[in-house]
Amino acid sequence: MGNVTRLDYCQYLLSTPINYTLTHFADHSERFSHDMINRYMAGDHITPHLVGEKVSPYLIPSEQGYVIFDDTVLDKRYSFNIALVRRQYSGNAHGVIKGIGVVTCV
Repeated sequence: MGNVTRLDYCQYLLSTPINYTLTHFADHSERFSHDMINRYMAGDHITPHLVGEKVSPYLIPSEQGYVIFDDTVLDKRYSFNIALVRRQYSGNAHGVIKGIGVVTCV
């Protein structure tokens, strides 16, 4: 079993239309455990510039089209050992909570 790569993770994201969790990825992968994927995610930093650089050749400008980014915080206030949980502001909770920050691009 090798390490998870950015290509592996991107292929997973392209192949799943609904569930993007690490658990789902691990459950549907014969090569990677949840811990392996979690270690990869903790160490890889995909910047907005890198995303823009990679996707811009595939974007076709249109007056009827939109690219939408939305951020949310998954509430994990009752968790104690999840590596990605951080204290961060949640607009939904109107304060700082323990959670996982997620950005979605449509």
